[in-house]
Amino acid sequence: MTEEIVREHDIAVSRACKIVSLVRSQYYYSSKKDDSEVIESLQDLAFKHPSYGFRKLFAYLRRSGKPWNHKRVHRIYQVLKLNKRRKGKRRLPDRVRQPLAQPAQVNEVWSVDFMSDSMVGNRKFRTFNVIDDCSREALAIEIDTSLSAKRIIRTLNRIGESRGFPMAIRSDNGPEFTSGNFTIWCEEKGIEAKFIQPGKPTQNGYIERFNRLYREAVLDAYLFFDLDQVRQLTAEWIEEYNQRRPHEGLGNLTPFEWKESLVKKKIHHQMTV
Repeated sequence: MTEEIVREHDIAVSRACKIVSLVRSQYYYSSKKDDSEVIESLQDLAFKHPSYGFRKLFAYLRRSGKPWNHKRVHRIYQVLKLNKRRKGKRRLPDRVRQPLAQPAQVNEVWSVDFMSDSMVGNRKFRTFNVIDDCSREALAIEIDTSLSAKRIIRTLNRIGESRGFPMAIRSDNGPEFTSGNFTIWCEEKGIEAKFIQPGKPTQNGYIERFNRLYREAVLDAYLFFDLDQVRQLTAEWIEEYNQRRPHEGLGNLTPFEWKESLVKKKIHHQMTV
């Protein structure tokens, strides 16, 4: 009864307790018991996604059909001190980020970039990351100890053969992208090569954010003993990212859901014209 009064009328707990002649300590005791499912769900999500803050955790709960309101979940979030979780160390400095114009359709612009990390024993490896700027979908993360221009072209061809090629590819000025092999390939495919200005990675903001998420969730989260482990954990994370993780920039839809919504809008438009 007290919980309903607090929730429906948005009044203080002390006043609600007076209305129903209940001691406040009894209210908190009963609330604690009633909150067991919320607590369990929050702790489980926070354990699986240690880098997520309250907004992302709450979005996950709502997407899974949980009916709990924002105030209740936030109260328990604070009681559990999930806002004080220790974050992993940053390997990259914070930068002032400038928003990019979001393409209206998929395959307008892909963003690409490289990352580096190491396995146990200090054996280095690189990743070649490809995303679609419109849907933020992770199209590929190629992983190996070395990645040449020819290798990244094979990766891009594999993606393009399954979903079509983009109108443009945005990248930095790394040697793999400024090489003759890559520029010739772009010309043959009719793809515009968009190079960001040297020293301004924020001009490639979509892939920068994607890289940070990937580093927090995978590269900084595990010790790797071989490349197979890196590839397996990366594949699992890509599935989670594309199909289940809500994206604030997409109205809390997943990349797959956003892409699907664009297809539905296009069909609806064609039927009404």
